[in-house]
Amino acid sequence: MDYLERFSGFAASLSFDQLPAAARIHTGWILADTVAAIVAGSAEPELRALAAMQTEGCATLVGLGRNTQPAMAALVNGCAGTFLEMDEGNRFSRGHPAVHVIPALLALSEQTGANADAFLSALVAGYEVGSRIGASSQLRGAMHPHGTWGTVGAAAACARLLGVDAAAMRETLNVSASMTIATSKRTMLEGGLVRNIYAGLANQNGLLASQLVGCGFTGERDGLRSLFGEIVSEHFDTAALLQDLGEDWHLTHNYFKLHSCCRYNHGTLDAIDALAAREGLPDADAIERVEVRSYHLAAELSDPEPRNTLAAKFSVPFAVATRLINGSSALASFTWDAVRDERVRALARKVSITEDPAMTRRLPQERPARVVITDRAGRQWVGEAGVNRGDDAAPYGEHELRAKFMDLTGRVWPAAHADDVLRATHALCAGTLPLIEWLALLRHAPLH
Repeated sequence: MDYLERFSGFAASLSFDQLPAAARIHTGWILADTVAAIVAGSAEPELRALAAMQTEGCATLVGLGRNTQPAMAALVNGCAGTFLEMDEGNRFSRGHPAVHVIPALLALSEQTGANADAFLSALVAGYEVGSRIGASSQLRGAMHPHGTWGTVGAAAACARLLGVDAAAMRETLNVSASMTIATSKRTMLEGGLVRNIYAGLANQNGLLASQLVGCGFTGERDGLRSLFGEIVSEHFDTAALLQDLGEDWHLTHNYFKLHSCCRYNHGTLDAIDALAAREGLPDADAIERVEVRSYHLAAELSDPEPRNTLAAKFSVPFAVATRLINGSSALASFTWDAVRDERVRALARKVSITEDPAMTRRLPQERPARVVITDRAGRQWVGEAGVNRGDDAAPYGEHELRAKFMDLTGRVWPAAHADDVLRATHALCAGTLPLIEWLALLRHAPLH
């Protein structure tokens, strides 16, 4: 049995019931967190303009209270889920598995009338396939991870939902490997909003790949090795892909975000939060400079004058400045008002970030940072972080995840309905709520 046969058989036969109880509960939080990110992103004007262009269909545009064709729902909901940079991720795959899978599954589930077991089994299959490919490969440095291996994850999820056998799953993986997109990291650094469509395209293409195989289309004999071993990635480790398959679940090693920005900022922000809790912070107007040392990926986020809210989320200088000025790194600190705030902009110009090679070597177990704040009198405040909060090694509590869910969904839904959705999501994963009832809750119209 070659690696792809084993991998395909795993994805085709995976059952949600085979997960440990704790992993099934954790799946509920991943699903809830991703839905909340989609709902919150649906309030953005560019997203609403895109949604307004769509024709009627059977699939829900979550947070918008209307339906469209399944392929377009996968696209729009996938885009919405990444708009605010609040979607969960996985430090080992170095990307965001759930938001590349769930929008496609939602659309296909509504189209086919799937049940809860099929939906949840497909969610886990897609998450594990996508995350394991990401962890087993090393994308070229100029690429953005969105829209790459997530396309294969979405395709695997859709194929599992349709109940295909291992041979058809293998063909789906091979076909979908050729349907990933060329993505540029510069888009996130420069604030190119096209970056937000990458995950949407992965969902749409993954859904299409599963349909193409049903129509008789075929791919390469080993599309994964071809694409991730030769084209978009520096290497592809099939032994790592299969390591502890079906025993060690990638979704249990995910992270959730409370800082409303790129994960590479989080070590720096955690260091500032720890410093604030330990000894307090200086008055922002008295700061002379802020020096940050971190790992190489964080050091790339060096733009002190981001041009829009997306670029701000990928700027360590801005993230530091808005945290120090506003006392928070939540959604409100990364809005257009924050980006245009002259106090924030002035302080961001005083923030520098450089790579510490020793910190780079601590990846992926840690994402470290060291922050030195110096005021005009020469006094210094020093903070450090290793493991980032929200990782499985330093998880947020359920009360924090619930508060995040209510905060995000509160942009669109009344609190009572958001609370109903959160409880229903956990009931779905506990096997006590039919999928059709949960899906109906997602069709709630926005407040505004």
